[in-house]
Amino acid sequence: MRQVPIWRAAGLRFFSYNLYLRNEFGRRVQKVSVDAGLTCPNVDGRVATGGCIFCDNSSFSPSRRQREQGITEQIDAGIRRLRRRYRCDRFLAYFQPATNTYAPADQLELLFRQAISHPLVVGLAIGTRPDCVPTPVVDLLERLARQTYVSVEYGMQTTDDRLLDWMNRGHHYDAFLNAVARSRGRGFRICAHVILGLPGQTGSDSVATARALTQLNLDAVKIHNLFAVRNTRLADQVRDGSVRLMEKEDYVRTVVDFLEWLAPHCVVERLCGDAPAEFLIGPSWCADRGAVRAAIEAELRARHTWQGRRLGA
Repeated sequence: MRQVPIWRAAGLRFFSYNLYLRNEFGRRVQKVSVDAGLTCPNVDGRVATGGCIFCDNSSFSPSRRQREQGITEQIDAGIRRLRRRYRCDRFLAYFQPATNTYAPADQLELLFRQAISHPLVVGLAIGTRPDCVPTPVVDLLERLARQTYVSVEYGMQTTDDRLLDWMNRGHHYDAFLNAVARSRGRGFRICAHVILGLPGQTGSDSVATARALTQLNLDAVKIHNLFAVRNTRLADQVRDGSVRLMEKEDYVRTVVDFLEWLAPHCVVERLCGDAPAEFLIGPSWCADRGAVRAAIEAELRARHTWQGRRLGA
């Protein structure tokens, strides 16, 4: 008899990150953002310059504005902020801004071990690019995963190489496939970042992305809408009308279509992107992530559907 996924047993229509963390750690766990002070190969000129078209790292995390602090000090400051909002006493150190495997393995090991030495940190979440995980770094991640929880978040964004070029990513989809292949069986979790609502994308393109992730049997996905923040080339294109950002209703329908084709074991770590009001150019609706999540859940109920339904789950 087919086993009912824990999220279905909990009355949910998709595998939420909060439920996964509670099941994994037996308690509430929050991510605390850490800035390692690293850069990216499409910023420093190794593969490109200017960074991703949508990227202004200072808008993505409070830690980006605290680079003068050490790892432990950033974690302490982040925990103080989080405790004002959540009742929580265990945390994942989330290396978030820029490319957090873009350094020699011995340098990265010092940074990561500082984080996991914090008494309230129970693991690592590491955001990076798929073209920045050479073998010594993957070996390091495997060693760390023997000691603590490790999740590596690869910025896939899309399977469409033309759109990756438009983003100025400096890599194509095959880099993501290569990184996933070399990460399998290493003991750390693999999460993909995906952007929906890219210029020229159709609903069938979004479904194809979900099906590709399902075929790859990934552990988790972060779903983002395309949003524009100040001081980026995307913001300029939104202002001059050459790029139109998705309306909320279209995005909600697209996410539900995506979820229907996503494997039921794949944890949905995020449903939309956002940025602080002082950075966000648009769309304004993504500033309220709670409302977006509620709209997605309402659409799932209205359609009588759930994650993986099209796969027979």
